[in-house]
Amino acid sequence: MHWIALIVAGIFEVIWASAMKQSEGFSKFWPSMITLVGMLISFGLLSLAMKSLPLGTAYTVWTGIGAVGAFLVGIVILGEAFTLTRALAAIFIVCGLVLMKISNHE
Repeated sequence: MHWIALIVAGIFEVIWASAMKQSEGFSKFWPSMITLVGMLISFGLLSLAMKSLPLGTAYTVWTGIGAVGAFLVGIVILGEAFTLTRALAAIFIVCGLVLMKISNHE
């Protein structure tokens, strides 16, 4: 249950970060509202997940989902550059997330 909350929190982190980019410095109403609501949901679910998951694990997974998700949204939706170096960095983040998940079972 707490892992599901954490994953959904990470997805909402991608949503609010993407909406923040679209808000153009909070000058556009709807993207700004999506940012604020997305933040509330994301932080709320993160705090729920932290009830049973270690801080380091929960925070690392949450930020990792956000980082890789924002990277993918930037490329696929916003037309940002795809480079081998950026892709390698995203792969390293995913590897770190997997290791953090595995370490939670030791």
